[in-house]
Amino acid sequence: MFFVDTVEIEGLGNRHYLAGGARAAVAVDPPRDIDQVIAAAARRGVRITHVVETHIHNDYVTGGLELARVTGAAYLVPAAAQVAFSRVPVHDGVVIEIDEELSVRALATPGHTPHHTAYVLEEAGTPVAAFTGGSLLMGTVGRPDLVEPRLTENLARAQHASAQRLAAELPDDTSILPTHGFGSFCSSGQAEGEESTIGREKAVNAALVQDVDSFVAGLLAGLEDVPAYYAHMGPANSAGPDPVDLTAPRRADAAEIGVRLAAGEWVVDLRNRVAFAEGHVAGSFNFEADGKIATYLAWMIPWGKPVTLLAETPQQLADAQRELVRVGIDHPAAAATGSPSDWLSPGRVPASFRRAVFADLAAELSRAEAPPVVLDVRRDSERAGGYVASSVHIPVHALHQRIDEVPAGQVWVHCAGGMRAGIAASLLDAAGRDVVAVDDGFDRAAAAGLTVRAAA
Repeated sequence: MFFVDTVEIEGLGNRHYLAGGARAAVAVDPPRDIDQVIAAAARRGVRITHVVETHIHNDYVTGGLELARVTGAAYLVPAAAQVAFSRVPVHDGVVIEIDEELSVRALATPGHTPHHTAYVLEEAGTPVAAFTGGSLLMGTVGRPDLVEPRLTENLARAQHASAQRLAAELPDDTSILPTHGFGSFCSSGQAEGEESTIGREKAVNAALVQDVDSFVAGLLAGLEDVPAYYAHMGPANSAGPDPVDLTAPRRADAAEIGVRLAAGEWVVDLRNRVAFAEGHVAGSFNFEADGKIATYLAWMIPWGKPVTLLAETPQQLADAQRELVRVGIDHPAAAATGSPSDWLSPGRVPASFRRAVFADLAAELSRAEAPPVVLDVRRDSERAGGYVASSVHIPVHALHQRIDEVPAGQVWVHCAGGMRAGIAASLLDAAGRDVVAVDDGFDRAAAAGLTVRAAA
């Protein structure tokens, strides 16, 4: 009897897997913090004998090389992937024995990358699950534009062919177990549902219900900005990542925090956006520990710039550090725990800004002789679904570099739900702007009395 355990990384929107039988197991696309996979194997009482990668990842640093080293497992990587370390090259059709009557079969599925490979878990020769990585996802497929712009259309066509191959070669009841699609920007769309099968995908996935030209046109039209840090993930994974380092960062006192801010370093407050708005160290930025800190901080920070983390508790700090190592922000320059009173030098008072909801914004616009600036920091696709009339649009990931484009005056900043508005408000506040963070769902904007226009 086989098992499949899932290690879910919600912050990055990915899933990683451990599959095996009574004695041995294979790890699929493991995260950089490999202790979770090792713990899963220990709970099962199995030895990890194989570690497989579906592709060279662009959205996180893999733990595959280190997991193989620590466990003594064979490290399997698609043969066409260009890497600088020793591995077992995987070719289409190869079968890897995992445990008694349990094996994985490699299936070339180019599209997300040219070398992408899916792995079909077979029990007694019968397919039971397919680890599809960034190929066939739940209701969507992986992006084809992360390797080289000139390859994008060809890779989009390859995605269609790969999805068709999976559907043709696997039984309808075969489970689909992708790595991407649960919030990762490696996915061309959000996953539909929590689980799926080949049969379900045949009914709902565009790659399986549309002809290739229609599919490619729709896929390419829906692609959005690529997170800036992706440019560093592929090279890190191809070179062979260093072992993860989760040792506690050095502690900074109030004086050092001030020095680091004065030097232009990033000081990141991990508290929730409500607490940050009520009081914070002037010049610090707010990336909530419970939000998508790895994605947005890695996307926005100039790569390699020192970062100091401010947390309420040691556990909050440790959790954030774990999130950040997954995207190559390996070790904070310094850190502090507590509250703003602990992080400010004597005599200094916390900075703050106002929070509001869309009804407050509607009231402000109706009575103000000089209307405030309304700044929309959602993505292009979100704004295409409707926007507040006369609002300015700068996606949050671009705001730090385009902050001078925000018109003069008080700025009311909003997103879809509040988290990104909190990030943006902290950037504007640090730049000396008078800001109000709209902490509300955009689906309530029209009902609050605001004029919401459809995109042209």
